[in-house]
Amino acid sequence: MRKYFILFVSFAVMTLAADEIFAQSRYGVIGGATFSTSNFKEMNRATMTQWHAGLTYKLDLPFGFSVQPSLMYQVKGAKMHNVLTDGDKFDVNIGYVELPVSFQWGPDLLIFRPFLDVTPYIGYGINNKLMATSGEGQPVDVMRNRWSSAGIRRVEYGMGLGVGIEVWRIQLVGRYNWNFGSLYEDTIRDNETNFVNIVESAFNRRNFGGFTLSAAILFGGK
Repeated sequence: MRKYFILFVSFAVMTLAADEIFAQSRYGVIGGATFSTSNFKEMNRATMTQWHAGLTYKLDLPFGFSVQPSLMYQVKGAKMHNVLTDGDKFDVNIGYVELPVSFQWGPDLLIFRPFLDVTPYIGYGINNKLMATSGEGQPVDVMRNRWSSAGIRRVEYGMGLGVGIEVWRIQLVGRYNWNFGSLYEDTIRDNETNFVNIVESAFNRRNFGGFTLSAAILFGGK
């Protein structure tokens, strides 16, 4: 009898705990704009506007804290001039499967909730496009989905800092992101020496950075 009573109490406690966790959690979709560039000082550069989209899950914790991991497809890129010679142009676009984990804090003001955001992330490149034009106006060269042969590292990781606001089930977040490490990887090269030299000149000990503006629609919870 005692054993069944202990099992019943344990089941009741687990059910209540699961119900409470579910009540404090939400899931949804997230997407927005990515304004990325790279930290070049000696090259002319321009911000490249791209996008991101995916799924998100938010768990509310005590004292105004919450944690919100997401799984998304994120496109980053950069536009550069005068990489190797005067007048040349080089664009790079890389699509990542990215896992950011947002740690948030902010007071619940009933109508809305402002919050601060710290987001470490890691990603893996699944596609890319490199496009180059010479300074003499030669036709554009395009290379797609080359990684080690183009000197491009697939794994990325970094940190984002931002602010956000949550109104009912709508969440808006503005965040500046720093990619750590080097996008260039010195590996075995093939005949694509021109692209390798461009990637090395532009991204050796550098990586993407930039601002993201995201909107999420959350479901579930109370």
